[in-house]
Amino acid sequence: MKTMLNIKMDSKLKKDVQKVASEMGLPVSVLMNNAARKIVETRSVTFQAPLIPNAKTAKILDQALKDINAGKYKKWPTFETAEDMDRYLDSL
Repeated sequence: MKTMLNIKMDSKLKKDVQKVASEMGLPVSVLMNNAARKIVETRSVTFQAPLIPNAKTAKILDQALKDINAGKYKKWPTFETAEDMDRYLDSL
């Protein structure tokens, strides 16, 4: 038996959920049912704040990405044994 559930939701959040559901080719009800099942299965709800780097770290990360994209870093070789790796690192 199915039933209806009416909830209040921020209108921007609703639009974002609808967009995600559409991109996945699913109705919003499937996403909401899946979320409800997880709550029941785990008997928990996880809230997680996004990890946002501070200004100094963001600057370092931005520079590292620019360097990587510019090909500044060479690709590291692979090794058969730990000893091979040690020899290579010692030679640097």
